[in-house]
Amino acid sequence: MRRHRLAFAATLATALACTAALAADGPWPVEKARAWGEANPWLVGCNYCPSTAINQLEMWQADTFDPETIDRELGWAADLGFNSMRVFLHDLAYKQDPEGFLKRVDEYLAISDRHKIGTMIVLFDGVWDTDPKPGKQREPKPGLHNSGWVQSPGRAILGDPSRHDELKDYVVAVVTRFKDDPRVQVWDLFNEADNPNANSYGATELKDKTERAWELLKKELAWIRAVNPSQPLTMGVWKDDLTDPDKLTPINKFQIEQSDVISFHNYKTPDKMKAEVDALKKYGRPVLCTEYMARPNGSRFDPLLGYLKQEKVGAYNWGFIDGKSQTIYPWDSWKKPYDGEPPVWFHDILRRDGTPYIAEEVEYIKSVTGAKK
Repeated sequence: MRRHRLAFAATLATALACTAALAADGPWPVEKARAWGEANPWLVGCNYCPSTAINQLEMWQADTFDPETIDRELGWAADLGFNSMRVFLHDLAYKQDPEGFLKRVDEYLAISDRHKIGTMIVLFDGVWDTDPKPGKQREPKPGLHNSGWVQSPGRAILGDPSRHDELKDYVVAVVTRFKDDPRVQVWDLFNEADNPNANSYGATELKDKTERAWELLKKELAWIRAVNPSQPLTMGVWKDDLTDPDKLTPINKFQIEQSDVISFHNYKTPDKMKAEVDALKKYGRPVLCTEYMARPNGSRFDPLLGYLKQEKVGAYNWGFIDGKSQTIYPWDSWKKPYDGEPPVWFHDILRRDGTPYIAEEVEYIKSVTGAKK
């Protein structure tokens, strides 16, 4: 009998080891992803950078980290009924001060948690300035959308596969520190990894960016899976047409198939939003729209926020405060900078003093989130 029990225990241990290996090699089983979705039925919030920061480095570096502003602005977010914020980190902020950086991330999470707001952490970013530099950041260029936002990593490392492993310490340290932290809701691995930035930094972009970004993304995914965080991983897709699987690029297919929960960006009209939601729901996993809302494009809170809630699709609009990122200006400001406030704000909800850009819009947001009683 004892021999049978030992044999059973050995078989069970082997099966558990195999299950763990499978989990480390691939995305969560669909059932686990759905269970996470049921426990987090509707994440709603925005992409957040404090109004006093022009980019991720200014947000996280010791000299410019601004907990007072963060506390005030997250209080306004809580008043809107937001329960989640998508927040971008940066590898250079970690490299110059690893332990201090992690403490500041922890402080941010503590502030956010006091306001009952969770966090989706973005580890890498493929958009805007190709050559980030630590230290004092430049001042905003008047009338220009995201005039100082920076990529992570910069092209010097991204374009050299032999240097990709330099980023491992950053990724592993951050995920290990917060891998079981309930204040972190989702890990977003690489924002728009293959974006060519043709409208802004196209002249300095890598010609083989998609290939290099995909190589790094695969490594990053392996590093994180080895840590085995309790929160789901996602890699957002953002290209023009996500409705036809046959038209997805190879990197987009990889992002969808390897994500625990699926995320996407959509700055389009309601009919196109619906088509993409319908297409992505067919994968059977929770779906999060991690960027939307560009008013002149026909992408507005009303009716999109209500629709996303109805479909139980997470909703993170771009921008919160009219701050140093200047995303009230449209993308085309890179071709023709604006002299003053645009006739219609492109993104963002509040002015720096917390007053709404459009009072009726804020009332609508509150009515959907349940903040308006």
